[in-house]
Amino acid sequence: MKNYIIISALIIIAAFAKADAQTIHALDTIYANDTKNVALFFPEPIRQGITGSDNFIFTYNREKEQYFGLLQAKPGKESNLLVVNRNGSIFSYIVRYKKQLSKLNYFIHLSNSIGNEKPIVTDSIQVETSEKSIDNRMYYYQKFCSYLLDRKQRVGRIKKRNEGIVLSVENIVFDKEELYFVIQIENNTTLDYDLNFLNLSVETRQKGKRKSLQRLYQEPIYKHYLPSKIVENETVRFVYVLHKFSLSNDRRVILELNEKDGERNIELKISHRFINNPN
Repeated sequence: MKNYIIISALIIIAAFAKADAQTIHALDTIYANDTKNVALFFPEPIRQGITGSDNFIFTYNREKEQYFGLLQAKPGKESNLLVVNRNGSIFSYIVRYKKQLSKLNYFIHLSNSIGNEKPIVTDSIQVETSEKSIDNRMYYYQKFCSYLLDRKQRVGRIKKRNEGIVLSVENIVFDKEELYFVIQIENNTTLDYDLNFLNLSVETRQKGKRKSLQRLYQEPIYKHYLPSKIVENETVRFVYVLHKFSLSNDRRVILELNEKDGERNIELKISHRFINNPN
């Protein structure tokens, strides 16, 4: 009887140890290269996919959610891939470059998920007010904007200068239902620059005999780290978040920088091509 109790206790301890071990998920590794597409098939449509380094590219349909994405890689250090499905399931993997690939298709099961972006709650506490929903959305904007500022990614050369002040758009990123504009202002002078406003508008070029321009101001839904002053010899970077939009060939975006009590103003024109083809 004594031996039976000892054996039973050991079995229980082993079971708890096994359960604890199962809660610690070692990230699987996915290999890719620059000559082949590695396809990842998920149990639910992909809502968002992000790689940690520019030498890895994960492409998926941003307009119409689909179940698969394609991964490619250039030689370099390993990184990570984070994918969120439509139902909030989160998948995380280590990604590495490999010249010769032995596997080109990965069929990923729900059991491989590391968690869900929304905690599962009981019906008794599932009432969410609109204020809380807004707070969650703003928190997401804040985190994603910080991620974009840390990432050295560019959409193209979009820059204009005036009397030592340089205004540029480093990146335009589409995520969910928003466009993120990563903006930079350089003050290469010995005089501080007091910001009056920085407006983003859509300009329409009217055709016909009487050509005219019409501008429609676009109100950002969130501004991340927008400064009120750029001191001498300082460079600042910040993000404007707007509801997504696209432009026809006769339209373009105008980014208008205006100095308070000064004349170092800049109008930066952004082609419809950059807006319609964001990162």
